[in-house]
Amino acid sequence: MGFQRHGVVPDLVTMGKPMGNGHPVAAVAARPEVFARFAKRRHYFNTYGGNSVSCAAALAVLRVIREENLLENARRTGEHLKRACRRSLSEIRRSAKYAAPDCSWASSFAPIRRAGSPASAEAKRVVNGMCRRGVLVGSTGRHGDVLKIRSPLTFETQHADLLLEALEQTLKEKD
Repeated sequence: MGFQRHGVVPDLVTMGKPMGNGHPVAAVAARPEVFARFAKRRHYFNTYGGNSVSCAAALAVLRVIREENLLENARRTGEHLKRACRRSLSEIRRSAKYAAPDCSWASSFAPIRRAGSPASAEAKRVVNGMCRRGVLVGSTGRHGDVLKIRSPLTFETQHADLLLEALEQTLKEKD
């Protein structure tokens, strides 16, 4: 989680979408003293809280993550992707399962461009080129010039290699 990367200890952490692998489920985690103080001051009731089907779905997801060692897989695959991406891109930002090569610093994207200027058009070209090759990525950032790669925890090095091959082909492609 992002707060771990920055060394922050939050009072509350909310989680959602991926917890149930498509089944609607969410959670709130807090330090025990935060929940204890809340419990003393408020009586809380929620008709949605503790739904047995949602809890079973979330537990099944957690079991698969643990049994298939998916967090280690994500770390290993992310490192592989990061190393391999450095061959094609001059800057890569990575966190957990998100990797965002910044197009404005990737000389391969636009050989003729004022240094430091947004590369929105280049990012759009890469997103579309990757899509034509069967690899879905997005763009984000203030200027839409950052590629967003959001892979599942089951994404492995061979999948990363396919992504990188499509990226390299797209970068070599002329408009």
